Amino acid sequence: MLKRCLANLLENAIKYGTSAKVVVEDHADRLQISILDQGPGLPVYQLSRVFEPFYRVEGSRNRDTGGTGLGLAIAKNVAELHGGRIELRNRPEGALAVILVLPC
Repeated sequence: MLKRCLANLLENAIKYGTSAKVVVEDHADRLQISILDQGPGLPVYQLSRVFEPFYRVEGSRNRDTGGTGLGLAIAKNVAELHGGRIELRNRPEGALAVILVLPC
C-alpha cells in the first residue's frame, strides 16, 4: 500500500508539476518524504480539497488532461492507515511540496 501511495504522489508531481525531486529525512520519531515539483502550485483553497475523492483541479472530464480524482485520496488513506499524514505546501518559487510523514 505504501508503494501505491508513493507512486500516486510521484505520478501527480510529474504529470502536473513536470518533474519531481524526492528528499528523504530519517528522524528519530518519523520518516519524512518530501516530493518537490516544478509546477505552478495550487490556490490555497484547493490544498485540502484535492484529497477529496473524485475532486480534480482540472475541471474537464477529459481523462487525457486529468485523472479520476482518486490518487491523492488513496494516498492520504494509506498514509493515515500507517499512522501518518500528507501535507501540501506551496513553495516560495510557486511550485508544490507534498510531504509524507510516517511514524517510526
